[in-house]
Amino acid sequence: MLEYLPYEVLLEILHRLPVKSLIQFRCVSKTYNSLITSPAFIKSSFTRSHSDSNKLIVRYLDVNYHVERYKLIYEDNDNNDEQIQDLEFPLSSSWANFRLVGSANGLFCLHEGNRLILWNPCIRKFITLPNPSVTGFFPCHLAIGFDLRTDDYKVVRIAYQSIDIRYEGAKPPLVEIYSVSEGSWRVTSGGDSYPPMITISNWHPRATSLNGAVYFAANDWGDAQSSIVLSFDLGDEVFRLISLPNGKFGLDADISTLVFNGLLSLICYEHQHMGEYYMFSVRRCSVWVMKECGVVDSWQFTIDLDMMLHWEVLGFLKNDHVLVQKIQSHGSKLLSYDPESQQVKNLGFYRSACCSYADNYVRNLTLLDKPNDVVSKRKVSKKRKCR
Repeated sequence: MLEYLPYEVLLEILHRLPVKSLIQFRCVSKTYNSLITSPAFIKSSFTRSHSDSNKLIVRYLDVNYHVERYKLIYEDNDNNDEQIQDLEFPLSSSWANFRLVGSANGLFCLHEGNRLILWNPCIRKFITLPNPSVTGFFPCHLAIGFDLRTDDYKVVRIAYQSIDIRYEGAKPPLVEIYSVSEGSWRVTSGGDSYPPMITISNWHPRATSLNGAVYFAANDWGDAQSSIVLSFDLGDEVFRLISLPNGKFGLDADISTLVFNGLLSLICYEHQHMGEYYMFSVRRCSVWVMKECGVVDSWQFTIDLDMMLHWEVLGFLKNDHVLVQKIQSHGSKLLSYDPESQQVKNLGFYRSACCSYADNYVRNLTLLDKPNDVVSKRKVSKKRKCR
């Protein structure tokens, strides 16, 4: 085929194939394998498919078995409907479960003890990262993001050198970055730009990846005494602060960062006691979107939700519906909420009593050129080696 088809036509054909077929075609010849696993093909495949993604991947922890569970939600824009499919998770934890660091373009980062794992559910492959070089410090924060300048996925590790960084004069953290393309950790000078008296939120420490940076919900313990957003640019490796809308969120604000329609957003929770004797509590949730990145005046109030206690916003569907988890004692419900009609749709029940996670599921071939940890640790025949 390579002898008769122009290269551009061959690329067009390969880009239209399912991921499963691409993985199999790598075994046809060295030429096919080299082409499909090349950085250029992986990048173009992601670029072509990213805008067409209409799937959401939801992660939760099974109550009985202490294992990861993942589901795919297919959103039908024409019929305004959603479908759910179970997704196989290839890992098992030696602890109770993995801690989810976050995700970037469908690439998940998981943490367990001293082990850091990158997992791509699209191609069903994962790799275990080497141990960081910075050790022996106080608790650290982790994040995963995509560097737009180098087209590289990076894991950020912020290692604190002080017991309490809230106080003036505390040592700045050491910042280490793992590059997927380079396959190694590197200590950066990013800690020099870490603003003093800023701590990452313990309630919602998971960072959001967007436009070449990662964003944490944080607290400013200086004169401002307020909640704030702390960003770390993966390109210039510098920390920056983003003030919240109207300066209305104090240190006790319950906020987290998410992405809404490709923009940085804040999920803000406020508890209100209702009834004559405060017999029940309502959790008011508002969504703020930053229309222009870094411009404080561009924060815009978007959605207002009145929810009972133990409800959590997990993410947003393409049709702007809000994905909500209702946590109950014996499990949880997954709900889709339409802000315009205020209609709620039940997407299913699962046995998890803790907060879950959701992200866009996209066609991403990252890690396809890496040896799979599962395969590399056992003897396989040549026929199975490429699978």
